[in-house]
Amino acid sequence: MTTTGLLQHYLDAWASDDADRQIIAALIDEIAAAGARLSNLIVTRGLETGTGGDALPAADGQVQQSTATLAHQLFASALSASPVSLLVSAQNNEAQVIDAQARYAVAIDPLDGAANLETNQSTGSIFSIIEQGAGEIVGTHPGKHQRAAGFLYYGPQTRLILSCGDGTHQFLLDPASAQFHRIGQPLLIPEGQYEFAINTANYRYWDSNLRHFIDDCVAGEEGALGENFNMRWSGALVAEAFRILLRGGVFLYPGDARPNYQNGHLRLLYHALPLALIVEQAGGAASDGDEPILAMRLSALHARVPLIFGCRQRVAEVIEYISGTALDSGRYPLFLNRGLLRN
Repeated sequence: MTTTGLLQHYLDAWASDDADRQIIAALIDEIAAAGARLSNLIVTRGLETGTGGDALPAADGQVQQSTATLAHQLFASALSASPVSLLVSAQNNEAQVIDAQARYAVAIDPLDGAANLETNQSTGSIFSIIEQGAGEIVGTHPGKHQRAAGFLYYGPQTRLILSCGDGTHQFLLDPASAQFHRIGQPLLIPEGQYEFAINTANYRYWDSNLRHFIDDCVAGEEGALGENFNMRWSGALVAEAFRILLRGGVFLYPGDARPNYQNGHLRLLYHALPLALIVEQAGGAASDGDEPILAMRLSALHARVPLIFGCRQRVAEVIEYISGTALDSGRYPLFLNRGLLRN
């Protein structure tokens, strides 16, 4: 895989002499730099705790700050002097006003998959840049005003996946220089791949139509779908998204019957929206099972939403199952009545 220039070169070319794009490029640059610092922090954090994992109670009884909290502080500090109207973080209940005169808001999950640190598995950071002043963002349709989105993937290598609306691009961190290098061509999600990612431990809580989809995947060639599927589940959204961008398939985090999980667990503003832009710019689709993620209204700052994304074929297939339209068409005769994937 060959490199084709630094992240800064890509951002300079994308922004050119457009003043608004220059602001967005500067925000992306700050986020990427903070991500490079977080990548190093994740590597050294285990040395500080003495366990290889996350925070432990200190000798004086005080609890050390978690890596997720430190991640939030890194990104918040990096953006504190930037023209950001609002900073919405998974680590804060309320939005933080940074510059009331600024035009762009940043929404971020500073450390997705933080529980994976204990077992030395992949984690990430997911962010969205939205054209939004310092006013109330709740009640708007932020996906219609999303100007850029990306995620940092902290694995054996640290990668930045980024879309500014001109495709989805991949950058690789050089730890020695703390610079991100663009690699490969714009990402396009492969069609026709037989992989699905879902937490099957929650099977008993799903509605019957969704269970039928998973049953037919597991049934392989003998099932209604007629193909042998592989299942993946890592516990980190960024890891699932990265694999699907490269290998295809579909990711599902539905709502279910558990208390407070009627709309799933993932948040619209800083999980679903950025991934929807990234996936759609790579030729895929993202939906809550009823409408496209990018068209959704934000009902609360940390509103949850069922999330299905991946190649268009697989996403359409899942929607047929959970909506009951496949029953009407006679394609899948094992269907029961439509359940409640979302409330």
